[in-house]
Amino acid sequence: MRTIAYLIALTGGVAFFGLTCILAGLFRVRYVADGVYDWCQRGFSRTILRCTRIPVVVEGAEHVAAEGPQIVVSSHASFFDTIALLAHLPVSPKFIAKKEVYGIPVFGGAIRAAGHIRMDRGNRTQAFGAYEDAARQMREKRLTIVVYAEGTRSRTGDLLPFKKGPFVFAIGSGAPIIPCYVGGVFGIQPKGSVRVRKRTICIALGEPIATRGLQAEDRDALQARVREAMEALKKSVDARFPFA
Repeated sequence: MRTIAYLIALTGGVAFFGLTCILAGLFRVRYVADGVYDWCQRGFSRTILRCTRIPVVVEGAEHVAAEGPQIVVSSHASFFDTIALLAHLPVSPKFIAKKEVYGIPVFGGAIRAAGHIRMDRGNRTQAFGAYEDAARQMREKRLTIVVYAEGTRSRTGDLLPFKKGPFVFAIGSGAPIIPCYVGGVFGIQPKGSVRVRKRTICIALGEPIATRGLQAEDRDALQARVREAMEALKKSVDARFPFA
């Protein structure tokens, strides 16, 4: 029943909230914090969590500023960590998402209208252009942007090797990084599975890590520091919210 409820909520949510975003974009409704686009993405994600009866706990919310620019560097083990972050971060974030997502009917158009950033990982030049565009939007609109350090979903629940791009982006933008580990999600819906099981999701946020003044050659040290913080969050969360 939980899986059926999820599929109904997902389909209905994409149709209602997605089309609302697309229509707002067609009528050139400008982005404002907590406006129609933020309302849609939060409503979509909370509808899914409510229909599947999956609770979410947030720890360290005080580390997220009321407005950006700031970058949340998060773990990624399931579609549900995206849903949880959209629904329960203290601010409405924007994601840097792979280009394939934008090809999904209605959903792709909706996230484009809502201001999420398209990333072509197969094209280095376009990827860096996307990061530059994200940094510009983040500064101008004072956004919170979420990036997945691993670049793809984990198939085991463990942290994968981190990509360098998010840390080049962070250094180039000068925005602080907030380490984030989302626990419990792997047990809800592993990659490649449709079935949804009930687990408690825990979003754990660490203290901000400054990037202002860092140079490109500092990216490896920054990456190591962020990974250390996320590993510590993971150890704490997984002991209390097992994902298996």
